[in-house]
Amino acid sequence: MPDFDKKRLLAINNYFYRRGGAEVVFFDHMSMFGEIGWDVVPFAMQHDKNELSPWSDYFVSEIEYGRNAGLLRKVAQAASVIFSVEAQRNIGRLIERVRPAIAHAHNVYHHLSPAIFSTLKSAGVPVVMTVHDLKLACPSYKMLRDGRVCEDCHGGKIYNVLRHRCIKGSVSLSAVVLAETMLHRLLGLYREKVDRLVVPSLFYLEKLAEWGWPREKMVHIPNFVDVSGFSADWQESDYFVFAGRLAPEKGIATLIRAAARSKQRLIVAGTGPEEQALRRLAAELQADVTFAGYLSGEKLHRLIGESRALVLPSEWYENAPISVLETYALERPVIGAAIGGIPEMVREGETGLLAASADIDELAGALSKMAALTPAARARMGTAGRAWVASEFSAAAYRERTLELYASLGAG
Repeated sequence: MPDFDKKRLLAINNYFYRRGGAEVVFFDHMSMFGEIGWDVVPFAMQHDKNELSPWSDYFVSEIEYGRNAGLLRKVAQAASVIFSVEAQRNIGRLIERVRPAIAHAHNVYHHLSPAIFSTLKSAGVPVVMTVHDLKLACPSYKMLRDGRVCEDCHGGKIYNVLRHRCIKGSVSLSAVVLAETMLHRLLGLYREKVDRLVVPSLFYLEKLAEWGWPREKMVHIPNFVDVSGFSADWQESDYFVFAGRLAPEKGIATLIRAAARSKQRLIVAGTGPEEQALRRLAAELQADVTFAGYLSGEKLHRLIGESRALVLPSEWYENAPISVLETYALERPVIGAAIGGIPEMVREGETGLLAASADIDELAGALSKMAALTPAARARMGTAGRAWVASEFSAAAYRERTLELYASLGAG
């Protein structure tokens, strides 16, 4: 078998298209390392939205929840969720073919499964995984139940995921996730087979340490954006903006109530399960809220760039939202909820404002305070945010920190 290629990166993620924040980091990471001379080989799940790749023959069969399937298919999918033999087999063939110096995983659970980590470890490939959510502590990812933060599984009490029916209110789905978590912990697929965890927020690092993860296994590397790809030439309008998935934990109902109370105009960009309920709420309150639907690229940049500020009213433990960094890159301020990793990303009075999570009055006050500033004062906040991103959350800073990590594991 040939030696490992010192600059070959095996990049791993469930999805091979830009589906969410984890995929943004995944693709930007691959692009960055390709640009500096690394040979980047992806490993993912087959999907009809995937980008083209010469390595797609190695991708595993699609698992997509919510689609109609027979009983046998559902049983087979449940088995793959828990431990994917196909993913092990395919990544084993890929390792034989390309001999990577290091593997960097992002989201793997439920589709690829952490079974691949055993295969990588057996082949002698160092493994790094970026922590995009709290799955390593909470079986249902978010430490959220019935719209409120929940830490009932702390101390190994993972049976609560079934007791509370945390997965879509379903006994069967929750039972599968409980079985998955029990097996993965028994086999040490994360704790023993992954060499380092990349944690984008200090809050997540401290939370994982609180739940028993060794600090020496974790490395804090913040997310990044390249400010050169974002225009700062905008004419400010008279609205605030929310951009993201319309789900309960995002706090949009609180934001709509706060906007109505403070008499501020709000534009909501995104779609999701709460959309109709949020539309009804805005109508009942006679709030000045416009639902713009899903936006991306230049249209989303313009919407944020011409706003008074982006508002992130989260009511769960957010990690390190890239939307904050992108807003700063567009030279606009941010109003954020003081929960999870958000306070690390807002310098009070300098790049934006903070308000207590799920507190309508505080958020209304923050909206009013931001609106009362002069356009020049808001512009100064945006300029400060862009300068902060360019220094601490830059592509260069991310690259250097990641290269240092790889080198410590013998790659590069």
